[in-house]
Amino acid sequence: MIRQDVNRTDPKRRSTLDHRKKQFATPTHQQHDYPHRMNLYIVPPTAEITLEQFEQWAIDRLRILAEIEACSFRNKSATETAAHIHPLLQKWLPLHANTSSSLRAQDEGLRSERRKDHYSHFILRLAFSGTEDLRRRFARLESALFKLRFQDDNARERQAFVESLKLDWDIVPDDEREALATDLLNATPGLKRQEVEEGGWFKVDFEVVPELVEGRRVYLKAGKAYVPVRDQTSIVLAGFSTNLEKGLKLAARALPRLDEDDRLTPILNHLSKNFATPDSTLSDSDSALTGAQINAASIDALSHHFPLCMRNLHMTLRKNNHLKHFGRLQYTLFLKGIGLSLENCLLFWRQAFKSITDDTFNKEYRYNVRHSYGDVGGDANRRGRGYSPFSCQKILTEHPPGPGESHGCPYRHFSPDNLVALLQTTGVTDGDLLRGVRDDVDKKRFHIACNRVFEWSHKAELKRVKEEGDWPPAEFDTIVHPNTYFKRSFLLKNGAQGGPRIDLSNGQE
Repeated sequence: MIRQDVNRTDPKRRSTLDHRKKQFATPTHQQHDYPHRMNLYIVPPTAEITLEQFEQWAIDRLRILAEIEACSFRNKSATETAAHIHPLLQKWLPLHANTSSSLRAQDEGLRSERRKDHYSHFILRLAFSGTEDLRRRFARLESALFKLRFQDDNARERQAFVESLKLDWDIVPDDEREALATDLLNATPGLKRQEVEEGGWFKVDFEVVPELVEGRRVYLKAGKAYVPVRDQTSIVLAGFSTNLEKGLKLAARALPRLDEDDRLTPILNHLSKNFATPDSTLSDSDSALTGAQINAASIDALSHHFPLCMRNLHMTLRKNNHLKHFGRLQYTLFLKGIGLSLENCLLFWRQAFKSITDDTFNKEYRYNVRHSYGDVGGDANRRGRGYSPFSCQKILTEHPPGPGESHGCPYRHFSPDNLVALLQTTGVTDGDLLRGVRDDVDKKRFHIACNRVFEWSHKAELKRVKEEGDWPPAEFDTIVHPNTYFKRSFLLKNGAQGGPRIDLSNGQE
């Protein structure tokens, strides 16, 4: 009998066993040159960034993807989507061409932009690789973003980028192109004979360009699609989508290894939750409304500008003269966010609770209101500022309402019939709109349903400010915070009637 050596290593595993030999090795791809504006995101980044950059870069990119998805849900055309997304890209995720700098790709500003773009893509890829649904949505939206950028790229730089990809396609030789000239001309709509004779052509498997095949825009022969240079976007996009789908599957396999990392796992979980409705924070300047009289006596009149979640709380409060804890907290922070002072907020709640005595109010409710404003309690950082108003994402995902409670999001927590009844109570009676809201709710697009109602309620005002150019394009992005809803509604109804130019630069962060 042969004695087994417990320290002996299987020869097949010997090359990968000793991790210490690789632990301090120089990374192969530690620094990236980013010679092109576009990126297929094949090689992941390996240089160091801070945790703050890790989270903030991902959030900025998530804002863009959420807006692209919102445009899709609203059935906007490609031209309308590009016009809507372009200013948001300049705000949250700029990516300039080499021609914008005399130093070309060596410009430090361009390198910083491309570095942020590179990292943010891989961070979100990791965050959204957990389920098949998240992977599918992420791939669809990233492909749409890539297509927007690719079509907007400088023609010369775009061609240089395409030549660097080394994609799996064959250039059609001149003799074959001349032999098929008539067929190519007939099968490719909008193409002139001169373009057929002088332009370049690629030959790929027809499965690579399903968009062109479906639209009958290419010539097919022997399983190959003959694609003109002008339609190379479809080929590049197909290559991008294929690489991304493979990368998402690899990221899903690596995801369990991060379970023990207490720094990254909470951030990734937070980002994946935000894919339903992007999170939004509200700064102190967001609550400032010039000329608005916001006090305890004006809340009833201002409630017509409230989103449905807050309007439901207000109507319930007026009906029952009471709200339960989470309803009071959600509504108090909202009122704080629109600019209601602590003194007026205390007066508002005391007047609303008609069935209790002053002593009961002071003992059971006064402290909570003061605590929300940061007047008492809390740590040193929160004292004086209190809590921030709840965003749509927080309302949708935290503390679902129970029996007798009125907080939460009606689009998320009401039955469809009760939701329609509530909307009709607030004056929303258009049949087509209500059917659209039902469809959004069925597909769990709750913030889209809310934005749909906002656009219907402010149709004339939105048309006016767009025609007059009073608002910058970035201020027409999807509303993802109740206080943004209120501020935008108030300004549209009160500031867009021939008044001075409206400045919304302090809108949602």
